[in-house]
This record gives sequence, structure tokens and C-alpha cells, in this order.
Amino acid sequence: MAADDAPVIVAKQLTKSFGKLVAVDHLDITVRRAEIYGFLGPNGSGKSTTIRMLCGLLDPTSGEVDVLGHHLPKEAEAVKRSIGYMTQKFSLYDDLTVRENLEFLAAVHGVTGAKAKQRLDEMYQRYRLADLKNQLAGTMSGGQKQRLALAGAVLHEPELLLLDEPTSAVDPQSRREFWDALFDLSEAGTTLLVSTHYMDEAERCHRLAILDRGRLVADGTPHDLMKNLPGTTLRVTCGEPRRMQQELAGDPHVVGVAQIGEDLRVLTDLRNDAGDWLRERVLASDPNAHVEPVAPNLEDVFVASTRKSKSSLEKAA
Repeated sequence: MAADDAPVIVAKQLTKSFGKLVAVDHLDITVRRAEIYGFLGPNGSGKSTTIRMLCGLLDPTSGEVDVLGHHLPKEAEAVKRSIGYMTQKFSLYDDLTVRENLEFLAAVHGVTGAKAKQRLDEMYQRYRLADLKNQLAGTMSGGQKQRLALAGAVLHEPELLLLDEPTSAVDPQSRREFWDALFDLSEAGTTLLVSTHYMDEAERCHRLAILDRGRLVADGTPHDLMKNLPGTTLRVTCGEPRRMQQELAGDPHVVGVAQIGEDLRVLTDLRNDAGDWLRERVLASDPNAHVEPVAPNLEDVFVASTRKSKSSLEKAA
């Protein structure tokens, strides 16, 4: 068990290769106690591989990692007893009832007797499973399965909960309720590491790491990442947004351009006079167009960070 003031996770130069493929590339992260730390990145960015190494399920190729004061992979078994792990795919037993699944998990984690009954009753109430106790897990909806999986992951009161894209198969209301449950766990002292590719979920995290091609390309609070965006975001209102998007997309100062409704959201690599530059560029094509600055969001940070990472790799090649 880690001391109260010690980081829960410390990874230094963490690397995982599969043959010539480098899935995780010299990753440095520190996760503090009771915070919700997010991994944001596309498929193939190394999120799941990193989480599996932090769980002790996968040995790193190189680097150092300590979880809850235990050094991995040497002390992997000690780590596994102190963490909860929830995967993207529902991993409990479809042919068992809710009660049977949770009773099985309680036995696996050594939660027995009166303590088991107490924890099971808590899980039924907290995650709205009381009326579903005798229902087969395989017949449940996506949101119900998600609540059951979370109950199973925290049944043994882990200090650290790792969640690998846990909301990818549920509706928006279920996602909102799920995140309410995560904040309850964090407030009670549980540390959470959550991977996602949803920008709105990433904004909910206390701190966030953006991964791209196995590399850490940005790290900080969502607020700080947006505040320190290396560029300017502007909205363009024009008569032919699709044509304007195609014209702007090839400009070397345009990091990204996307149509949002009838407007364009344009991210440039310019900090000063970006509005004047873009306005002149746009008005030359459409004299009736309008350009105005808008507040950056995490999608802008993600686009800027991953483009910078791609440029660095191309230069290195």
C-alpha cells in the first residue's frame, strides 16, 4: 500500500514493443491519489496496452513502473489484489445472474461471510441492481451491464480503479450516470485511470494525458491544456462552407478545419494576428464571410498535439 501522500502510479520511460511495433514509447506519467486521470487518444494510440501494463497483466519491454508502492512486474500479484479493472467489453458471465456474478467475484477476492453480504447489499443499492439480482447478465441492456461491471470491479474496495473505454457501448444518459458514479468513488478516496476517445468525457477528468502512436503528446488539466493551446481557434461563417473548408485545409498555417453546422471551426498555428490573417484569406474568396475568435476546446488541443507529434515523427524519419 502506498503512503497517503505518495503518487499511486509512477511510470518512467515505460515502453512496450511487439516485434518491430512500438505500442508504447517511453511514457512518463504520474497519477496522484483520489484523482481521475484520463487517457485520450485514437484506437492504436497505446491506451489499452499501457493500462494492461499498469495492471500487471503485461510486462513492459523497458522502463520502470510503480503502482501503489509496488514495483512491476516483480510485484504484479500484490498489485492485482489492490486494484479494480473494467474493460471495454463486458467480461462477466452471461449465463449467471447478477447475484451469482457478484457472489463469484466476492469469493475470488476473498470477501466472505458478513462482509460479503454487506458489500453485495451496498452494490445492489448503489448501482440500482436490487431488482435485477435474479436476471441473467446476458439478457441485460448495455447500461445495466455497465453498472454490473462497475459493481464487480469495486466490490473488494480497491485503492485504484482502471477503466479501459468503459462507456463505448452505452447511451448518453447511461454515460452521464456512470461518470456520476466515478466522481463518487473519487470523492471517497479511490484513484481512477480512465481511457476514452470521447472529448466530453476527457473534459471531466482532473488531469489528462493525450496519447498518439504510443507517445505522450500532452499532459495536464483540461483547463490548462486549452489555455496553453499553441494556436488560435476561429469560427468562419460563409456561403459555401464545404468549398471554403477545402480551400483552407491545404494552407500551411491551418492545423485543422471542421464544419460545425453551417459554420467552420478553424484551428491555426498562429497566436498573434490570427484573426486578421484568416479574415483576409477568407474574404478574398467570399466577401460576405464573417470571421471571429472562439474559445478553444479539447478537440482543438487533441488536433494540435497529434499533428505536432506526426510532424516530429516525419522529420525524424
